[in-house]
Amino acid sequence: MSSDKFNVAVVGATGLVGQEIVSILEERSFPVGNLRLLASERSAGTSMEFKGQNYDVEILCEDSFKDIDIGLFSPGGSVSAKYAPMAVDAGAVVIDNTSHFRMDPDIPLVVPEVNPEEIARFKNKGIIANPNCSTIQMVVALKPIYDEVGIKRIIVSTYQAVSGAGKDAIDELHDQTVAILNQQAVDCNAFPYQIAFNCLPQIDSFLENGYTKEEMKMVNETRKIFGDDSIKVTATTVRVPVFFGHSESINIETEDKITADEVKKLLSNAPGVQVVDDTKALFYPLAIESAGRDAVMVGRIREDESIDKGLNLWVVADNVRKGAALNAVQIAETLIKEHW
Repeated sequence: MSSDKFNVAVVGATGLVGQEIVSILEERSFPVGNLRLLASERSAGTSMEFKGQNYDVEILCEDSFKDIDIGLFSPGGSVSAKYAPMAVDAGAVVIDNTSHFRMDPDIPLVVPEVNPEEIARFKNKGIIANPNCSTIQMVVALKPIYDEVGIKRIIVSTYQAVSGAGKDAIDELHDQTVAILNQQAVDCNAFPYQIAFNCLPQIDSFLENGYTKEEMKMVNETRKIFGDDSIKVTATTVRVPVFFGHSESINIETEDKITADEVKKLLSNAPGVQVVDDTKALFYPLAIESAGRDAVMVGRIREDESIDKGLNLWVVADNVRKGAALNAVQIAETLIKEHW
């Protein structure tokens, strides 16, 4: 490896996020030396294109990380649990997109627009965790407000695209929609109930407290990313019949008063944020317009008239891109620029 090139392994390369990672590495001209694409035996014999060259997808194994500098992981949590430490032992820094390492106090949980200084802590265990997709877009939108006036409480309801559950979920929404429009019976496999023309108030499994794992991820990850356990956070996460783009209705109570106009100005200058807010022109963020975009789009910014220091925001982002793949590549970019 030369001093200006980095050998990169993408684990889970054939999945939705893995494919997006490979695409973004090329799009952003990440200084890749050698590229190794890794996946399970189901992907044996497949190939993927990167910078005009076809790369065979290799089966993930214990010896997959020789001479690798950076491992971009997006398999299942159990796969990361097993192979991320192996990659670190082989000399790589791992950026992991699963939930397995996120709440480990020795592993940084990073959104580059929010807490890039945490990347330096990769030296603890050689691993940097990528937050949950719904958490990422929320903290990108809220961090400028948090820095300006503080945040006491967050109430968030999400409207999450089926792509967050993988390719099988995308296929299920498509197939159910076609079946219903042709007056045929629907099959439910990816979700417990029909998702076409429906909303499911469950993402991931239920916990003893009545919340789902997805909801508690948003609670715990937000506090860790902000480094503030005093923030009160409650979430309701809902799967909706949208292919790409998570939407969130966020209500916050701030420590100090800030007006809606002040928030619009603040967010207009915030990294990674695009303010889309002109209600007279019916101009607000839409899930279908978020697909393929890097920015977290924020609109419907208004003061909560039921409390003194309250605000409402509508926040939309591409869950596969900014909610996963792009965030991981941005972490890698900061890592090689400031900490290599």
